Amino acid sequence: MQKRIVLVPGDGIGPEIVGSAVRVLEKIAEKFHHEFLFETVLAGGCAIDATGEPLPKETVDACLASDSVLLGAVGGPKWDTLPGAVRPEKALLGLRSALGLYTNLRPAKLYPALKDACPLRQDLISGGFDLMMVRELTGGIYFGERGRREGKYGPEAYDTESYSVMEVERIARAAFDAARKRRHRVTSIDKANVLETSRLWRETVHRVAAEYPDVEVEDMLVDNAAMQLVRNPGRFDVVVTSNMFGDILSDEASQITGSIGMLASASLGATTRGMYEPIHGSAPDIAGKNIANPIATILSAAMMLRYAFDMTAEADDIERAVDAALSDGLRTADIAAKGENTLTCTEMTDAILERL
Repeated sequence: MQKRIVLVPGDGIGPEIVGSAVRVLEKIAEKFHHEFLFETVLAGGCAIDATGEPLPKETVDACLASDSVLLGAVGGPKWDTLPGAVRPEKALLGLRSALGLYTNLRPAKLYPALKDACPLRQDLISGGFDLMMVRELTGGIYFGERGRREGKYGPEAYDTESYSVMEVERIARAAFDAARKRRHRVTSIDKANVLETSRLWRETVHRVAAEYPDVEVEDMLVDNAAMQLVRNPGRFDVVVTSNMFGDILSDEASQITGSIGMLASASLGATTRGMYEPIHGSAPDIAGKNIANPIATILSAAMMLRYAFDMTAEADDIERAVDAALSDGLRTADIAAKGENTLTCTEMTDAILERL
């Protein structure tokens, strides 16, 4: 099978970790007799330096013509003083919009080999956890009407949360479809005791749930969800929620795995094409030192194989290789205990390739 993959390495450690993922994908192509065609484009700070804008039209056109997109990271202190409209992060929002990506999938899994890196008490994680955050990506308060005005107590600012039935239906279906590939349970997070948008959210999720009689669904208020994530994370399978709640809760979930350097993500829309990226940032302080953890990007590539190309066996192969490397005690600096030997980015990639 031939697939065209656009690479967006971006800034900081982006080129290093994307390079690692490409090596793994090339090995998979060889092993399973596929052909992956790679094209590298600019986005973020490097694009600003080269073209004066964070997201050149050529990059958008290449992504739209691809079968899928693999992104590293964008941004860094070099561009922090730029106006908001031309900052590197605008590239992410622009790509999501251009590609019609409204669903963000973030798996958070505690690998048995890394249980000592988890900040939670061992009795709380004795059974491990493996959950999938499904975050609505293009609606809610981040995209609502906003501004400044004179209020009752003087100058004030406002941001408006709104959701349509259509937006909730499509993210709910994404969550239920994901649950069918996992343990058939969905927890829908809202604030229906206070917010009207959450009441609409809850009503709509329940209506969609009727289409999935094989999937168990429960409602949970966001404050309780934040508590349960650190009290009993093993209770969750698929979690679906709004843009803002998902932004916060997915970062909380990432931290209880032990390292943000382990977590992949997928941004999906109505087509099989998506954008896959690690959830960590560009880490400019370690860029060019060959010490970044490539695992999140390698696992993002595995998600691309699974969700964009329906290559389940290939994705499983990558995930098993990562698990084997960790089980064999191999660590990059971010997941190593004090005094443990550490591998470079290149060496960890080599280790994973050996186990493929």
